[in-house]
Amino acid sequence: MIHPTADVSPHAQIGERTRIWHEAQVRERARVGADCILGKGVYIGEDVVVGDRCKIENRASLFHGVTLEDGVFIGPHAVFANDRFPRAVNPDGSLKTDEDWTVERSLVQHGASVGAGAVVLPGVRIGAWAMVGAGSVVTADVPEQAIVRGNPARIAGWACVCGRPLRRAGSRMYHCDRCDRPFHLPDIAE
Repeated sequence: MIHPTADVSPHAQIGERTRIWHEAQVRERARVGADCILGKGVYIGEDVVVGDRCKIENRASLFHGVTLEDGVFIGPHAVFANDRFPRAVNPDGSLKTDEDWTVERSLVQHGASVGAGAVVLPGVRIGAWAMVGAGSVVTADVPEQAIVRGNPARIAGWACVCGRPLRRAGSRMYHCDRCDRPFHLPDIAE
């Protein structure tokens, strides 16, 4: 389903049962998987890859260089930048073109969530099942299952695959009180 007000390039690939809502734009060579939801005003830049079963909320912007693996959630108004040194013009005053910069790639791994209004800087990897808090500015890689928040985003805890915070249950052992799952997290969780 593609809403009549959406602008989807004929050179984009859209998976089965994906829904694209009002005023969304999907650019050339973008690949959006099956069973996804792209909310109102979502922007998917050229060559962006979105896995299966992803949900991208209203007004989120994913610029060239972003890859989402399967099952990723992107909150409303979240932004993925792709240029650490942006300028509109070159030193000689000429307008910059695609040839005047190098795109930096960002990856959001399986099941991760990026909260409303978060900003993800270029070249960042967000690990599987990680959770980025609303309004955070992500300047560095986020480990798997980490909960990060703030500006710059810092580790504030660890998340279960159900999305709830984990509680410590011993040395490198964590437990989810909501779904009763145990987790053994890597040394970085110390």
